[in-house]
Amino acid sequence: MALKAAYPIEFLLYDPSVTSGDIIHSLLDLQAGLSEKRIEVSTAVMEKIAYRAGVPNVVGIFSIPNRSLEDVILPSCPLILILETVEKPGNLGAILRTADAAGVDTVILCDPQTDWYNPNVIRASLGAIFNLPIFDVTATLALQWIQQQNITIFATHLEASQPYYECDMTKAIALVMGTESDGISDFWIQAAHQRIIIPMFGKVDSMNVSVSTAILLFEAIRQRSKGVS
Repeated sequence: MALKAAYPIEFLLYDPSVTSGDIIHSLLDLQAGLSEKRIEVSTAVMEKIAYRAGVPNVVGIFSIPNRSLEDVILPSCPLILILETVEKPGNLGAILRTADAAGVDTVILCDPQTDWYNPNVIRASLGAIFNLPIFDVTATLALQWIQQQNITIFATHLEASQPYYECDMTKAIALVMGTESDGISDFWIQAAHQRIIIPMFGKVDSMNVSVSTAILLFEAIRQRSKGVS
């Protein structure tokens, strides 16, 4: 997926005793000039650099693209996801996988507590991280950009009174999600146009943030495909 998304690659490393030529050739067709960037390495080297050795892996060394929110071209009715201080790689990866499935237009990470290129993020996202326009900026810069785009902000808040399914998500919106332990900060609570809640009917007082994000994103998709009901 990184190759298909045109991430600039420096090298492709592989162990020819494990990885077949067919696998390598299937990758070479995904970007021009890859043949000159493939490097055969020994099993001992692959065991040092691969997340898992002994399987037909290829290790890619990529450059991280330079991106700016100012360069984003949004559709007329965008769906934006803002994640504040997300700390668990597995949760972040799962959220990005869901965001890709929901067709989110932009993901903004505000003050993340984990490297979003962490191997566990990439694995949990199933590579969706490479398909999404993701930006790591401060909350202040994110809010300035959202306001410039005239996007309505929905903030999840445990003390909110309006259930998510009573909100109009057919317009240009940004969903703000926080951590399971602390929720979102006062900064986003104050900035939000609407504070929404996912009603719960059991004993526990919170849900996994990736599950909550999926509920809200696909409610937006439902409303946009059928109209608010």
